[in-house]
Amino acid sequence: MIDVPRKKDALHVRCAIYTRKSTEEGLEQEFNSLDAQREAGENYIASQRHEGWEALATRYDDGGYTGGNMERPALKQLMADIEGGKVDCVVVYKVDRLSRSLMDFTRLISLFDEHKVSFVSVTQAFNTTTSMGRLTLNILLSFAQFEREIIGERIRDKIAAAKKKGKHTGGPPVLGYDIDRATSRLVVNADEARLVRHIFKRFIRLGSALLVARELNAKGHRTKTWTTKSGKVRPGIEWDKSRVFRLVTNPKYLGQVPHKGKVYDGEHEAIIDRRTWDAVQAIIQENSKVRGAKTRARTPALLKGLIKCGHCGTSMGISFVKKPDKRYVYYTCVRATKSGYDTCTVRSVPAGVAEAAVVDRLRAVFRSPEMIARTYRAAVAKAEGDVAMQECLPTEDDVRAALMNIDPVWDVLFPREQERIVKLLVEKVVMNPDSMDVVIRTNGLSSLVAELKEAVDVAEDRKVSV
Repeated sequence: MIDVPRKKDALHVRCAIYTRKSTEEGLEQEFNSLDAQREAGENYIASQRHEGWEALATRYDDGGYTGGNMERPALKQLMADIEGGKVDCVVVYKVDRLSRSLMDFTRLISLFDEHKVSFVSVTQAFNTTTSMGRLTLNILLSFAQFEREIIGERIRDKIAAAKKKGKHTGGPPVLGYDIDRATSRLVVNADEARLVRHIFKRFIRLGSALLVARELNAKGHRTKTWTTKSGKVRPGIEWDKSRVFRLVTNPKYLGQVPHKGKVYDGEHEAIIDRRTWDAVQAIIQENSKVRGAKTRARTPALLKGLIKCGHCGTSMGISFVKKPDKRYVYYTCVRATKSGYDTCTVRSVPAGVAEAAVVDRLRAVFRSPEMIARTYRAAVAKAEGDVAMQECLPTEDDVRAALMNIDPVWDVLFPREQERIVKLLVEKVVMNPDSMDVVIRTNGLSSLVAELKEAVDVAEDRKVSV
């Protein structure tokens, strides 16, 4: 039983029945768990017909979706219909059908309250319109979340124990193996295994994952094609550098099962012998030393996270060429790095050239009266309606003085301070084959002006006190 939610002004309560099941198991049956939950909801609504309750025909069914988050299509549709004023009451079989996360449930209840929508459970008695009902609800949700976390821990422990015994614990098969549905074991696919051995041999010969990927694509080879339990076909795709690298570093091909940095002897048959595996890993280790991965991670990059490739639309990462007397740093298109330089017209640009161009653009902004006026107008617009903010708003003269004072001292600022200012002022940098676009954050300029004005005010106060 459950307390009847508050009456509507008109004797007509539109009830949406929400149902959910965590797995797809059994959903193919003519009468499944979702149907059972809906039937229980319809029966309860029928018992409240004298109060004007009416079940909506729309089905809000999420089959195969976890209650641990809100990424569920039917739940999103329900929320949209609530916001559209189409629902007066939400009915579920149990509270945990709606959510198993206390945070998410709180958000949903807030949404219900905002749109004056009641929430009831067929099997649990509470009323969301009272403080006691809310307390009961939170207690129930706390236990539901606790149960979900306990289940998660048990599953992780089970997976760890299974992997220690060398068992396959789920997920898509890798190239070279198929899954025996009856025993849930990996079995060698002879044709794919030959391709795997070929990839290992070519990597030893070429010493480059990118060159191997190009060679595979040129010959028409693709990654693993497999079929899910439900019959969906997942086709193979083109190779790139990272896919080749993942293959040649996967210990499954050595007959082992990896788990959290450790490997265990697997139940499945090895495709690669130990000698071939060791040869490949030695090459990878040597390549890592040559590239100097740790040094690259410490390489200063003024535009890191801001610069994009105008041709591919992807980010541009840091790369460098090390010579005896100097190291040359570049911003390189991620797609070009993975799939080859012939796939991108931008490819890479010297970091010094790109950074200097952006800094020159910023310094021109600092000296531009038009930009200064635009910054001031943006600050005024932002402060509209905010009395406290308007009181501390800088004047246009303050803006002009603050921005024009940056240019003369830019070269003596610490690199970290220069990077902070660039990230504050620049929204993104788009690198095209023959040009560069710099998008300025107007709000960032306003923030910088406010910082500088505050620093000046503090300095003036110190002078007065002295």
